[in-house]
Amino acid sequence: MLNTVFMPEIALMMTTLVLFFMTLGKFRTGTVQAVSLVLAAVTLVVTVASIGTQGLMFYDVYRIDSLSQLFKVVIVLGLFLVFLLGTGLTGIEERLHTEYNMFLSISALGLVFLSSSVELLTMLLSLEISSYALYVIIPFRRGQGRIHVEAGIKYLLFGAASTGLTLYGMSYIFGLTHTTYLVELTEKLPGLVATQPLAVIAIVLVMTAFFYKLAMFPMHFWAPDVYQGAANETTGFVATLPKVGAVLILLRFVSVAGVDITQVTWVLAVIAVMSMVFGNFSALVQTDLKRLLAYSSIAHAGYVMIGILTADEMGMAAAVFYVIGYLLMNLGAFYVIYNISPKGENVTFDDLKGLSRRSPLLALTLLVSVFGMAGVPPTIGFMGKFMVFTGALDKGFYALVIIAIMNAAVAAFYYLKMARAAYCAADNEQDVIILPFGAKIMGTFFILAIILIGAMPQSILAAAKEAVATLL
Repeated sequence: MLNTVFMPEIALMMTTLVLFFMTLGKFRTGTVQAVSLVLAAVTLVVTVASIGTQGLMFYDVYRIDSLSQLFKVVIVLGLFLVFLLGTGLTGIEERLHTEYNMFLSISALGLVFLSSSVELLTMLLSLEISSYALYVIIPFRRGQGRIHVEAGIKYLLFGAASTGLTLYGMSYIFGLTHTTYLVELTEKLPGLVATQPLAVIAIVLVMTAFFYKLAMFPMHFWAPDVYQGAANETTGFVATLPKVGAVLILLRFVSVAGVDITQVTWVLAVIAVMSMVFGNFSALVQTDLKRLLAYSSIAHAGYVMIGILTADEMGMAAAVFYVIGYLLMNLGAFYVIYNISPKGENVTFDDLKGLSRRSPLLALTLLVSVFGMAGVPPTIGFMGKFMVFTGALDKGFYALVIIAIMNAAVAAFYYLKMARAAYCAADNEQDVIILPFGAKIMGTFFILAIILIGAMPQSILAAAKEAVATLL
């Protein structure tokens, strides 16, 4: 049984192991990238083949089900796209290229472990495996003064604080229930939430680590500086994959807590509103695109939380669909940032001027990505928001949906500002950007995926509903 249901983890561990042995020698960047892509592609195939498998392992702390396997596919796909996005690794010190890819694989491995964790301490250990790898690679950036060191320190300090608060909350939960298994907590925690205020505090404290990964209020302060200070490739990873893992574990935990118009629901609703308002209004005044996307991610975390706190099939499936779309749209934006900064420098609105003439494909990819994040039909972002809001309305959260729609209107301003800079502020003196064949294929993939999944969401939505059915 271990050989069949554990194959995605084994494949990703082998990827990490091969890259580890490569760090003992000297290899060219092209070789490192080729090996990384091949290994990630093999892992992706194995992970897709594992869909439909089920089982419990390691004294029932590790569950393989539809939900875990779907998220493993998304995480491994994201890792493959990040490897492909960073071909050349222009923003990373050349002597560290092999180590960089190895630590990315370790971080993804931690998130894969997190996908199947159904026990509190196992969740925490998986989360820390992913986080520690990122603590190492954020300062790997080449040049750019000492901003990358500051970014690494901030990420580490906020990570340590969130871990401490989460452990504190877990100690409360264990004290109240005498168990750390989610299956047993499902039977005990809902009753305690209704009668014990301490249970509500404990749940919120445990969620702190997941809020940190999602860059959700009030654990969002690290995001703008880390996005800006880390290399473009690293920021693309930090901005997407950890958030996928955090959404999964929040889904599991909210379903265990039995959220149904309780104090926990109101706490999560307030956090969602604060994330949307703070993220969107802060993004309005940004000129650095990575800082803008950081504040944008804070707002998107609020949208996802609306789906999660409904605690029913429609809302949770919408949250799963939304985070898949978020990964594609955000990586599409970072693909553009990476390709218009050949030396790995940060990108501002001025750098977008004339992009439609310099590289029509990059301009179109940026346009489709920001339209998706703004929720313009028929993109995957529009369909994601539509389903999240529909699920919340079905649950009776009318005020929350109205606030979210108003925030989406605010967000449309700065997203369309990016598109306007690329298409309307032409500069004839700028050099044409020549993309290699692989980069052209990748840009085309992002454009088609964002539009086609938004126009025909049935298969992804069906997979999301099947996945969340294991929670309800």
